[in-house]
Amino acid sequence: MNSGIQNIVISLGAMQVARRIPFDDPEVLNYVRIGYVTSQVIILGAYFFVSYKVRQKNDQTVLKYVDAQNPMSPDSGGLVTTTVRDYDLSETSKLLRAAYFGVAMMAFFHLYMKYTQPLFIQALMGLKNLYDAKPVAIHILGKPAEGDLKRPFKAASMFGAAAGPQTDAASITEAEKKIGAKKED
Repeated sequence: MNSGIQNIVISLGAMQVARRIPFDDPEVLNYVRIGYVTSQVIILGAYFFVSYKVRQKNDQTVLKYVDAQNPMSPDSGGLVTTTVRDYDLSETSKLLRAAYFGVAMMAFFHLYMKYTQPLFIQALMGLKNLYDAKPVAIHILGKPAEGDLKRPFKAASMFGAAAGPQTDAASITEAEKKIGAKKED
């Protein structure tokens, strides 16, 4: 099943369960808060551990790819040359930023707007996203970097085919020619 569909199914299931939890009971609310904080500590700890493992392995294998076209960014679509270590660290950094953003949003929703159900839902979704994170699969779960886990990672799409960087030789050669043409100008 597609990851986007899984997220929707889990979210809807979690919402149905959350509707039955008596959040107006202070003791229950405190347990849900403890559960949310615990899940976030696990998530952040796992991402920091992945960063540690990546630095420890120090894989200097060169990785060349043509970045996916992003209509919102004028810099996208160019040739990217990096190492596996740097690529994994940048992907883990993106995951950390997403986790921090989620914590900030939950702090706003819960502390300022007094919403309680999202604590429960985000605790579950955060753990599911941790399990789905490709750097976690490679560096913690020990899965080989092949198939969907082959670097550079393809971005999951709600509508089927995953879009992502191009790694074929023709695309890389074309991007190198563009760079050469720009340098001559």
